[in-house]
Amino acid sequence: MSFLRFVRLLALALWIGSIFFFAAVLAPTAFSVLPSRTLAGQMVSHSLFTLHWIGLACAMVFLLTCVLLALFQGGQSMFYPRDLLLIAMMAITLVAHFGIERKMETLRNNMGVIENVPREDPRRVEFNRMHVWSERMEESVFLCGLVLFFLVVREPSARERRY
Repeated sequence: MSFLRFVRLLALALWIGSIFFFAAVLAPTAFSVLPSRTLAGQMVSHSLFTLHWIGLACAMVFLLTCVLLALFQGGQSMFYPRDLLLIAMMAITLVAHFGIERKMETLRNNMGVIENVPREDPRRVEFNRMHVWSERMEESVFLCGLVLFFLVVREPSARERRY
């Protein structure tokens, strides 16, 4: 049981840790080190694509371990209300990945080199608006993940529940 609890917590920690690393290290570094904003944007976009798939894989591991723990511990239910946070994280990630990021990619491809497009251009205005939404969605996933992490760490083990 403790191994499954460890794997579940590890999956969640990897997901929220990768979001933190992306936002605090990768994106700022790309925009400060690479010679153009276009190159930095391409690197960040590709990294975000990978981050989303890592998050979804971690979510599936988390859910699988929840189901296995419930089966082995003989609980009343395989899912708990706290798991709604994980479902929300997955839903937001899917919308960000297949909705927002795809629209941004289309706009980026349509504009070419973004630095050469005037700030008032409707495509750039829309791209900037979508970028704000993308950031909000990643922040939401991160905050939900922190709350879920707290709830999972606080839950008693099967051994503690028997007494």
